[in-house]
Amino acid sequence: MKFETDYIEKLAKIIADNDLTEISLEDGEQAITIRKDLPEVNMVAAPSTAAVATPAAAQVPSSSAAVEAKEPEIKGRAITSPMVGTFYAASSPEANPFVEVGSNVEVGDVVCIIEAMKLMNEIKSEQAGKIVQICVKNGDPVEYGQVLMYVE
Repeated sequence: MKFETDYIEKLAKIIADNDLTEISLEDGEQAITIRKDLPEVNMVAAPSTAAVATPAAAQVPSSSAAVEAKEPEIKGRAITSPMVGTFYAASSPEANPFVEVGSNVEVGDVVCIIEAMKLMNEIKSEQAGKIVQICVKNGDPVEYGQVLMYVE
């Protein structure tokens, strides 16, 4: 199956109409990711499970009305979600969270898991420091580029 232009345009419309930032689909060996252009954010590394092609024609222009929520100013660097998925603070419901406010982390420490397409992706810290705020709750859906926590 080849992703047809009409299908890609419908996916782009879904993103625009539902205030989403990204859609990723896989069909056998083919995969496609369509995302809005977002301002540059600090990203954390995540394991890749498949080669993803993002056709230039499928890019959705960003909307000035997209995300205008004012968040309180936080000191520190943001750890953001590298994908759309579900945030998990621990490896299982019975386990202790990877980090809590006040926890010290080193570069490469796992700080949470993002479940995407039934795959558990460990999110690792790119900086050492202390967790000063966790912005999402266990089980919350997260979007690409959404701030998960701050490290000071």
